[in-house]
Amino acid sequence: MKKTFYFIRHGQTDLNLKGIVQGRGVNSPLNKMGIAQAQAFFERYNTVPFDKIYTSTLLRTHQTVQGFIDLDLPWEQLVGLDEISWGVYEGKEQTPELLSGFEQLVAAWRNGELDVSIENGESPNALMARQQIALDHMLAQTDEKNILVCMHGRALRIMLCLMTGIDARYMDDFPHTNTALYKLLYDNGQFEIIDHYNTTHLEALINE
Repeated sequence: MKKTFYFIRHGQTDLNLKGIVQGRGVNSPLNKMGIAQAQAFFERYNTVPFDKIYTSTLLRTHQTVQGFIDLDLPWEQLVGLDEISWGVYEGKEQTPELLSGFEQLVAAWRNGELDVSIENGESPNALMARQQIALDHMLAQTDEKNILVCMHGRALRIMLCLMTGIDARYMDDFPHTNTALYKLLYDNGQFEIIDHYNTTHLEALINE
């Protein structure tokens, strides 16, 4: 059974711009640029015959694919697609102290310490456990061949590791920006990235 997955990160939010930590526990809307990014993605990819849309449970992913939802395509929210929980950092500005904590955390992850998390937050291994449930659900739908998935930056990096079998310590090797696309082919039980970090739909916005 072959499937083609289009994974994108949500559009920009004001909290992205302000450097405020927004994980699973912060439900912020898109800003003007985020709406423009979502529209640019829709204009480029609305001719793809998507069978299903999957998003996280958070508003910023819903708004990013609203154009496709408005086409009356089937849509399902999965908690397994929610962003990682940043625990006590959620909703806080990135002060020098907080940034230092982030740097230590990311260094630990890069060192393979994938059970480490922010206080009251999630570790990569905990996130992958709920992502696996979401992934198994999407793969089990035999009538869905072209699938659009909108999720979150850190979660997407970790999901790409999960799908391709790359050790999650290398998650930061996958670049991401708002509405950047990773296209994957699923065939014979294996995922292959066939379009890596595609941002061509954003060129007009960047050049404005």
